[in-house]
Amino acid sequence: MLDLKFIRENTDLVRLGLKNRGSSLELDSLIGLDEKRKKVLFELEGLRSEKNKANDEISKILKEKKDPKERIASMKDIAARINQLETELKEIEPQVNRILLTVPNIPHSSVPVGDASVNQTVRTWGSPKKIPNPRSHIELAEHLDIIDFNRAAKITGSNFILYKGEGARLERALYNFMLDLHTSQHGYKEIFPPFLVNRASMTGTGQLPKLEDDMYRLKDDDLFLIPTAEVPLTNIFRDEILNEEDLPVYYTAYTACFRREAGSYGKDTRGLMRVHQFDKVEMVKFVKPESSYDELEKLVNNAETVLQLLGLPYRVILLSTGDISFAASKCYDLEAYAPGLDKWLEVSSCSNFESFQARRANIKYRKKDKKVEYLHTLNGSGVALARTVIAILENYQQPDGTVLIPEVLRPYMNSKERITL
Repeated sequence: MLDLKFIRENTDLVRLGLKNRGSSLELDSLIGLDEKRKKVLFELEGLRSEKNKANDEISKILKEKKDPKERIASMKDIAARINQLETELKEIEPQVNRILLTVPNIPHSSVPVGDASVNQTVRTWGSPKKIPNPRSHIELAEHLDIIDFNRAAKITGSNFILYKGEGARLERALYNFMLDLHTSQHGYKEIFPPFLVNRASMTGTGQLPKLEDDMYRLKDDDLFLIPTAEVPLTNIFRDEILNEEDLPVYYTAYTACFRREAGSYGKDTRGLMRVHQFDKVEMVKFVKPESSYDELEKLVNNAETVLQLLGLPYRVILLSTGDISFAASKCYDLEAYAPGLDKWLEVSSCSNFESFQARRANIKYRKKDKKVEYLHTLNGSGVALARTVIAILENYQQPDGTVLIPEVLRPYMNSKERITL
């Protein structure tokens, strides 16, 4: 959430940020309500001061054993006006907060302006493999009997996954490898959070109110299945004040992720490309504002290390103002190449939210000079598994229909070298 004072003092900058995002949000109603709120507060504070002064006078009159009726009578109109203004304020403030929750973050000055067509390839690693007549991950999975799409659909519905045998072991190997890497080499503390969160948590990280239709919700309890571990990890410190000497804080977690993806039906609906439940290892950082962009580069490097150790060709994309998420100030996507599909697949997004999430979730830190400020939050996939499984199956496929197991995963798969029938 943007600071209302910042919006008030930098209206043109905020309007430009909205324009660059391609947002149609109008600030006029928010600014108008804010002006009205300020006028009400100004009058209210004056009247409250006058009321306090009158109360002191009445107390003095009573001590002097005089009749305070005249002074009390003079306060009736003021008391009535105070009640009226307090009622107005109670009506205005929720309106202001509702609109504030719909204002996206301002893109960083280094973010390319425009839609997805101006996204920038920052760097690449490895070369896309040229495999004669490559099979898709769907063909490979069905041939090796490691994923059963039809039975997953029977059990739940379309766009769900049933891993089996070596497919299930590969999935488990991947997230255990990633957790071990991030905790032993990158300095993260492992967390195993709830997969259900409340409305305040989803609002704190920015999924609500904008993306509520894309979320799975338990209506009776008003709880949401998490779309990413970013939500519970970030909300660990909601409504808390950390100490400067405790920063930075790095957390990582494996969770299942759940997304309805309303409106996506018909897009990449076969196989693992777009599923409603998938596994992911997430990285979340709580840092001081002055270091957050250095921390973003480190975060990207942490995700890149996963792909490098897996031996998967990938590229790093700096997203444009029209392509970054609602809450992000700057975002890099990591895309792994899949030769069977002949596509670059997003397997990680690494974002700096600056103080946007911290304001929504009320996460602050106390500086050494005792001043309290909002910290900065970052998060990145380290990495998402469904599309990483696609990349592994399609990059490591062999002419005989088997799939080599990346060397780094073999200790997690009983030292097996390949997946066979």
